[in-house]
Amino acid sequence: FLLRRSTKNTLGNCPFCQRLFMVLWLKGVKFTVTTVDMRKKPAELKDLAPGTNPPFLLYNGTLKTDFIKIEEFLEQTLAPPRYPHLSPLNKESFDVGADIFAKFSAYIKNSPANNTFHEKALLREFKRLDLYLNSPLPEEIDHNSRETITISNRKFLDGNHLTLADCNLLPKLHVIKIAAKKYCNFDIPAQFTGVWRYLNNAYEREEFSQTCPGNIEIERAYLDVANKRQ
Repeated sequence: FLLRRSTKNTLGNCPFCQRLFMVLWLKGVKFTVTTVDMRKKPAELKDLAPGTNPPFLLYNGTLKTDFIKIEEFLEQTLAPPRYPHLSPLNKESFDVGADIFAKFSAYIKNSPANNTFHEKALLREFKRLDLYLNSPLPEEIDHNSRETITISNRKFLDGNHLTLADCNLLPKLHVIKIAAKKYCNFDIPAQFTGVWRYLNNAYEREEFSQTCPGNIEIERAYLDVANKRQ
């Protein structure tokens, strides 16, 4: 695997690389991270996959460059009994955060004077995510119990274990949290208790916290975007 980096000894800002990094960590496999300065591509990289950017997977002479295909390959190949499955039980766990990064991208690209519409659109996605995180999953409901669970207390999207859905969404949420605060003075509202419970639980897991890029890397990645919106 090759992970982007923008300065020496950093992992750079690439949520797609982090997504695969988390998958490998959760699978419990031993692997080596090779960082690549995308401003100074080595000759080996140009020969390996000309015109494309990391992450890559080279396995038995076959090259995969699509991160979704790489993730699917890892889930199928690194399978039980030796490795855990990471696929979520509920399809909605994947779907609920599907549009949040696109809404953030539109928000951060538009000038503050004309950005009310995009901020509202981003907040709607956060509200949708918050509602899902606070709504009990089917497996949380005990139909034989007299107690009715109205608010979920699960740690992550699909339960109390990190899944592929979390590997997809959490890196994006981290980027939004840092970049939107820096350049738009936007904080995820405290009223979204489910989102904050989710993030706080995630930051306690080294598979996420130790693979997150530094704040300065994220801020640097969005600097040009922020300058153009002024």
